[in-house]
Amino acid sequence: MEVQQALSDLAEVRGRLAALQRFHGYSAVAAGASGVGAFVAGYLQLQTAAMPRSAGDQHAYIVIWLTCLAAALALNYGAVVAWVFRNRGPRAQSQFRSAALTIAPSIVLGGALSVALVDHAAYTLLPGTWFACYGIGLFASRDMLPRRTMRVTLAFAALALLFLLTPLEAVALAWWVMPLGFGCGQIGIGYLLWRDEARR
Repeated sequence: MEVQQALSDLAEVRGRLAALQRFHGYSAVAAGASGVGAFVAGYLQLQTAAMPRSAGDQHAYIVIWLTCLAAALALNYGAVVAWVFRNRGPRAQSQFRSAALTIAPSIVLGGALSVALVDHAAYTLLPGTWFACYGIGLFASRDMLPRRTMRVTLAFAALALLFLLTPLEAVALAWWVMPLGFGCGQIGIGYLLWRDEARR
């Protein structure tokens, strides 16, 4: 009986620690909107360079998806900054610093690898690399996000392996690949954040 009580108490302590670690500055609306933005970018790619092969098409691909990335970062981190201004207490500031430091390495790594791959004209490795870096960022932030976000993390890891290690690399730059990953992934994260907010 005492062992069961001790296990129950331990589970309660873990639950409280998880609640304290959870970062509530992420916005469901911003995540969902950035996912919709990925579908818009996919449509633009379909109209301009559906399956990039020429240098011009590859340049258009890079411009479209870097623009999409910039918009997504502005949406999501703009929402975080707005949350910080609404919650000026020391706990909110500490959570913000922790969230920023947790995700920063994957962003820096993704940027460095992207520059290196473009410099070596290894364009077909870009989507798999982006999926991998984003998955790493989600995994590093797992304690700050709703628990079910781990499913999205595993989906990004699977996509990364598929597009880096299998013949799917041949279609890696197709217009539907990035919407499949980031569009569905961000909308999924937005839904999980919305459910988490609704419960609270």
